[in-house]
Amino acid sequence: MTDGKKLMSIAISQMEKAYAPYSHYHVGAALLAEDGTIFTGCNVENASYGAAICAERTAFVKAVSEGARHFTAIAIAGGMNGVITEAATPCGICRQVMSEFCGKDFIILLALPDGKYEEHTLGELFPLAFNL
Repeated sequence: MTDGKKLMSIAISQMEKAYAPYSHYHVGAALLAEDGTIFTGCNVENASYGAAICAERTAFVKAVSEGARHFTAIAIAGGMNGVITEAATPCGICRQVMSEFCGKDFIILLALPDGKYEEHTLGELFPLAFNL
């Protein structure tokens, strides 16, 4: 895996690009493909909330649309008005998307307010994933 600090730094920078006029909760993500390519994402809200997309899914959609299918880690940073106050864990839909492309050992890094981050696996955060 690439340096976790580097991946987290990219995720934090993506928070600035978030479009969050309704929740004011900015999220950035940096997804590491198996070949070392990093795909980024931010949340994009919509007045019709169902049309909004999370940062994590934005990164996955960009990656898959470019042909990537194998991933090793994702860094996620989020907070109100772009300020990290606690770990921003991926929502259930994002966890399901992750499970479509990643195994239980997929690494999920969550930004903390002190400049550090927590490391979890998809298996920890989503132990009973729906898979066909």
